[in-house]
Amino acid sequence: MKCFACKAEIQDYSSICPQCGKDPQPNPYEVPKVGVAKPAGNPSEGDATGGIIPYKNPKALIAYYLGIFSGLPFIGFFLAVPAVVLGIMGLRDRNRNPAIKGSIHAGIGIGCGTIFTLLWGSLIIVFIISALMGRL
Repeated sequence: MKCFACKAEIQDYSSICPQCGKDPQPNPYEVPKVGVAKPAGNPSEGDATGGIIPYKNPKALIAYYLGIFSGLPFIGFFLAVPAVVLGIMGLRDRNRNPAIKGSIHAGIGIGCGTIFTLLWGSLIIVFIISALMGRL
């Protein structure tokens, strides 16, 4: 027979396991203790969102939102640059720990951030050059 607690091989009808010192038979009337922590789940398991929102990778998530909102006029340039930086950091974190997900969110942040950095940056340069040319 095997001990219920430690799975050691013991003699039949033993009242105490010689390995762990516990009762080798499970107690069907034992009440689970309140406040005892459950064992941690598998970190590669999905989350309640089905893996859609990478809440374990906040850098990628913030990069995504900054990249999307960097399309706004006037403040877009100031959101686009951090979107690229945080997107790269989110991808780096994702490569180190694949369970945190977020590579698509980081990629969208990098892509939108790059596009809008170039767009708003070029418009800023055009405005500066036209202002300087107007003074001459």
